[in-house]
Amino acid sequence: MYNMSATEIKRIGVLVLSYGTPKSIDDIEAYYTHIRRGHPPTPEQLQDLKNRYEAIVGGVFPLRENTDKQVKALEDRLNEKYPDTTFICYQGLKHAAPFIEDGVEQIVQDGLTEAVGVVLAPHYSSMSVGGYMKRAQAKADELGLNIRFVRSYHLHPKLIEALAERVEEALNRFEGVEKDRIKVIFTAHSLPEKILEMKDPYPEQLLETSRAVAAKTGLTNWQFGWQSAGQTGEPWLGPDVLDVLRTIKQEKQAEHVLICPVGFVSDHLEILYDLDIEAQLTARELGLHLERTRSLNTDPLYMDALSDVVYAQLERN
Repeated sequence: MYNMSATEIKRIGVLVLSYGTPKSIDDIEAYYTHIRRGHPPTPEQLQDLKNRYEAIVGGVFPLRENTDKQVKALEDRLNEKYPDTTFICYQGLKHAAPFIEDGVEQIVQDGLTEAVGVVLAPHYSSMSVGGYMKRAQAKADELGLNIRFVRSYHLHPKLIEALAERVEEALNRFEGVEKDRIKVIFTAHSLPEKILEMKDPYPEQLLETSRAVAAKTGLTNWQFGWQSAGQTGEPWLGPDVLDVLRTIKQEKQAEHVLICPVGFVSDHLEILYDLDIEAQLTARELGLHLERTRSLNTDPLYMDALSDVVYAQLERN
């Protein structure tokens, strides 16, 4: 039998794109300044953000490790599933080093000529995923790298299965409570309302994911809510999840609530603080029993979904 030699195996770079987090408390100011497009935060804003990080990690930063582990798990899964190709994964972060451009440059420096870009966020928005792709494409064009991108994968069967498993698991924490008496709130990061005028697919893709998970788990008592809106002068998409909790209490819709953050794929500030601390505090004040689904992190089903969509880009003509 003919065996392909190592020199004949195609080498593909995979640029794994994400928002980025600071590495330590000392990096928060530079990180926040980058988010604010070069405008340093006020002392009050900086202290507030530091307090949030201290509350969830106590000064130690495991958040960056979550992304590192996801990137490594994806590389391992790709090479396991598709042994006819060697995949090498690189990180490109929006607001921290290695920046998106750094990742593209490293791919070229390593001698690779072809790459696939994929964002660790299943839902497309021109303001998030689209922005990542634009920056990566610009650097790739500058350096002569042939790169193609995964635009979205919000309805991939394995992603839906992984989310549905988490919903089922979390529902079991409400011992003795019937499923239809538990209010399920699917959430994602809010964006400025102006994306609605742009006919951006982000809100509808999130609803499509939510509907698919609800159908797979037999949910009827659910709704969508937004979270983690930016503090700017413009209106952001709502209702905010904290307001949803208040409405549930005021209208006596339920006493038990489950949040499933379908727009997020790992544990970070928006999960560990905005939901596990802030939303839990609000729920306790309202007398609601609140639970949250586990994050995807390096779940094998999620890694399968990612590896599928990356490989599919290579099979396109």
